[in-house]
Amino acid sequence: MMRVAIRMLMGDRAKYLGIVMGLTFAALLMTQQMSIFVGLMSRTYGFIADTGLPDIWVMDPKVQQIDDLKPMQDTELYRVRGVEGVEWATPLYKGLLKARLSDGTFQTCNVIGLDDASLIGGPPEMIEGSLADLRRAESVIVDEVGARGKLAKPPTEPGGAPTPLRVGDTLELNDHRAIVVGICRVSRTFQSQPVVYTTYSRATTFAPRERKLLSFILVKASEGVDPAVLRERIRAATGLAAYTGREFRWLTVSYFLKNTGIPINFGISTLLGLIVGTAIAGQTFYNFTLDNIRQFGALKAMGAGNFLLLRMILIQAFTVGLIGYGLGVGIASLFGTSAGRTELAFLLLPEILVIVGGAVLVICCLSALLSMVKVWRTEPAIVFKG
Repeated sequence: MMRVAIRMLMGDRAKYLGIVMGLTFAALLMTQQMSIFVGLMSRTYGFIADTGLPDIWVMDPKVQQIDDLKPMQDTELYRVRGVEGVEWATPLYKGLLKARLSDGTFQTCNVIGLDDASLIGGPPEMIEGSLADLRRAESVIVDEVGARGKLAKPPTEPGGAPTPLRVGDTLELNDHRAIVVGICRVSRTFQSQPVVYTTYSRATTFAPRERKLLSFILVKASEGVDPAVLRERIRAATGLAAYTGREFRWLTVSYFLKNTGIPINFGISTLLGLIVGTAIAGQTFYNFTLDNIRQFGALKAMGAGNFLLLRMILIQAFTVGLIGYGLGVGIASLFGTSAGRTELAFLLLPEILVIVGGAVLVICCLSALLSMVKVWRTEPAIVFKG
């Protein structure tokens, strides 16, 4: 009987394709929008993810997220180093500075100043050059995307392609000369601005003169010391805010979830996919059942019980659901792969596949429920009616 159910389903080619297309569109829209949302949120803490060596981030208590910079005095670094259980603590400068390009235009850059001695907090992957090259005079390291994009040199001919920034080229950061000694690869950030690494002392020279320039303190817990315990010690001893890397990520994500319209916008798009999929698939599947009501009546006349017919409907609904889910998720995955080198944020997690699969299952159940009611009430005598 299950084979009969599949043959009935695929016998009406138009309605079969209509149901599959409705479910495909629903799965595609939900997968795409949730993946873009997750990708966008992951960019908010991209710099934190790249700086994986420290256990704890120490900052001003009023800092709300990674880009909410409230500098501290340099003396706070020595107070943190004096807390029991701290193996090392290094300064980190993070700020937005204007770079003057060779054609005279300006580009805002995210400048990162690393501890002069250890260079802790550097980029996770070097493409050209070495992190140790930052110890050279006037040296900086530029991220790959920025070097090819916003910091690229203007084309030599009208209408030509810009020339990517290379090792040996120079920049002007806040009226200070900077020599590119390396190209790195970093995670894309929410602001999507070029990232420039240099030493802490040089970054504070590039930056406008201020009394406070220390953005963060990166702390490593001694062996055998729980980072959560050390975090509380630092808070109690210094009065500063201290978070583990994971906590700082969630602090940043929570800020964007609460203070921006991003969750609402993507939530509406995802809900729209669910509603449209339910409407199209449910209506089409119900019409398919109405068109085949005589066949179901004939099966009843031949002794098929209601529960057997209901199982047939469920098989039909879950078959189109599985096909639509596979096609929708597959198209969304191809879309994300093709957009990997663009500005579009896209991150497809296993959890998204489970959520979308559950949503498609709900659509199939609702569609099957409408048809079940009609089949349950169908009398075998309908076969003999004109």
